[in-house]
Amino acid sequence: MRTSRAALALPLAFAAVLGLSACAGDDAPEETTSASSVEKPAAEETPVEEEAEPAAAGTGDKPAWAASNEVVGTQLGTAEGDGFTVDVYQVSTAVATKTGQFADESGKPILNPGDEIVFVNYVLTNTGDADLPLSYTIVGVDARYGDWPYMQGMDSIVDSALFEAAGVVDSPVAPGSGEAPFVLAPGQSVAYGENFKYQPGSPIEFEVTVTPADASGDLNHDLRQEVTLAATIS
Repeated sequence: MRTSRAALALPLAFAAVLGLSACAGDDAPEETTSASSVEKPAAEETPVEEEAEPAAAGTGDKPAWAASNEVVGTQLGTAEGDGFTVDVYQVSTAVATKTGQFADESGKPILNPGDEIVFVNYVLTNTGDADLPLSYTIVGVDARYGDWPYMQGMDSIVDSALFEAAGVVDSPVAPGSGEAPFVLAPGQSVAYGENFKYQPGSPIEFEVTVTPADASGDLNHDLRQEVTLAATIS
């Protein structure tokens, strides 16, 4: 579990109630070669066996209820639990189009239009031999820089166009997929992404929580698992 921090980030709406400052809300050119003036007999070519590329992590089948299982970006690492893995990918950067969702104690937004943000993608894969029933949350990931000064998690920008441009979805469950539990069969994967302030070269920790659901779709906290991944944003 994370230790408490001194500073406090507040939802912008709550900050406004307290009288704090409000926030508005290539293709490469084709190479050519010249023929030699003296033709040489063609050497007998020995067939070269192509090496099979290793399978990328998190490329299992997508369950019908999942919005995506796409692997995009550069892998930062894998958080491994008992019967599951969560692969974390750094995808791309973008410019914030609006203010974030939180303000500091003085009412100043943590994220502002024009700030650079980075997208990451999380891919949960069932590596066990039994079905993994899940709630609407599917998998929770709390990403924090080592120097993040607030008790709350890192702020993000809600903009569907930015998510689409990054090639990630902001919710793991596709609309109209029915009620929990959402079953992730052995070998299946589901993905979703998020964004936060871009701090290149910064150490970051991803705290992953997977809590299976019971037959009614309610969380079974007795089976809850928490695993962490330490990485660095490039």
